[in-house]
Amino acid sequence: MLAVKSFTFSPVQENTYVLYNEQKQCCIIDPGCYFPKERDELKTAIEKTGLTPVLLLNTHCHLDHVFGNKFVHDTWGLDLHIHPKEKPVLDFAPQSGLMWQLPFDNYDGPLVYLKEGNKIKIGEDELEIRFTPGHSPGSVSFYHEAGGFIIGGDVLFNRSIGRTDLPGGSMETLVQSIQTQFFTLPDDTKVYSGHGPVTTVGFEKMNNPFVKMY
Repeated sequence: MLAVKSFTFSPVQENTYVLYNEQKQCCIIDPGCYFPKERDELKTAIEKTGLTPVLLLNTHCHLDHVFGNKFVHDTWGLDLHIHPKEKPVLDFAPQSGLMWQLPFDNYDGPLVYLKEGNKIKIGEDELEIRFTPGHSPGSVSFYHEAGGFIIGGDVLFNRSIGRTDLPGGSMETLVQSIQTQFFTLPDDTKVYSGHGPVTTVGFEKMNNPFVKMY
């Protein structure tokens, strides 16, 4: 079963996740480390706990979720895994950075494309790839059934949802993703979001005003 360690990085307060197993293998999801001290924090935490990074995953490729992709690739030699529909979003990220006065060096290494419904293995542990567009065109979420949690990116937040006014966004599509890919999970499933605190599927079913409207 996978354990979860989280970090909050950058001026955008993005949540970066490291999932690791008993064999000390880990995957890094959405490394948002922007400042050098944040990169050092991530590297030190991984080294101090004796973890070996084996996967680099993005739920989606908005700039705050990709700031640290190149750092992770250069440090541990990991190729980036994304959904193919996120490639244009990744390519545009540096321009977004300039618009927000957050310039950064974008990842320019090999890409491995994720396919919804498939499973990713970290040792003997599995993450199910769930296609959850709406906030971005190729957003995916990673469900770990054995651990009872899902890494959801910017799809579902505590009492809120991801914004849909960015290119490729759609409120109707986002709500459908939440209803079919999140709300079909057990109520006690923990939702680790791209921003803000951890929540659960059951809590959001009862209290999320944006989804209850539909």
